[in-house]
Amino acid sequence: MRQQRWFRITALAIALFAINAIARLVIRFSFDSDDDTALGFASIAMFSVIAVILAVLTFVRAQQVKPGDWLPDVGFGALAGLALIVLVGPFASGESPFQGGAGNFFAQIWLFGACAIAGTLIGYWVTVMLGRDHRSKALKAFTAARTERPRRVVGRR
Repeated sequence: MRQQRWFRITALAIALFAINAIARLVIRFSFDSDDDTALGFASIAMFSVIAVILAVLTFVRAQQVKPGDWLPDVGFGALAGLALIVLVGPFASGESPFQGGAGNFFAQIWLFGACAIAGTLIGYWVTVMLGRDHRSKALKAFTAARTERPRRVVGRR
């Protein structure tokens, strides 16, 4: 079951939603509603944790399989997580999704999208920089195979 694509997508979406729900509950019970600095800090921390989770996931998955296999999983998992965060997440803090207005609703979408893209890119770039991605491994194996094989001599008469 854990090898099926829908399981990986669902697990990522639930993990991203859990990070958001924890951050919202911490904000709700720990900080005063008037303290904008603390609310901003908690939001930045939440989005940073989301970016780090996606970077680590991308780093691990990019070493194992081709981008055509891991990118849809990460992309659809992040989109499902975004939908949960934007539509269900506000209920954890005692609000409705559109209570802050359209500006707040779309700001959450843009911030999440920016952090998700940044985290995924950083994870993939680090993998490529270290030469541990699928393509670098294939090129390394090809080069090793070409240098180990002796040159074929063709006899002419």
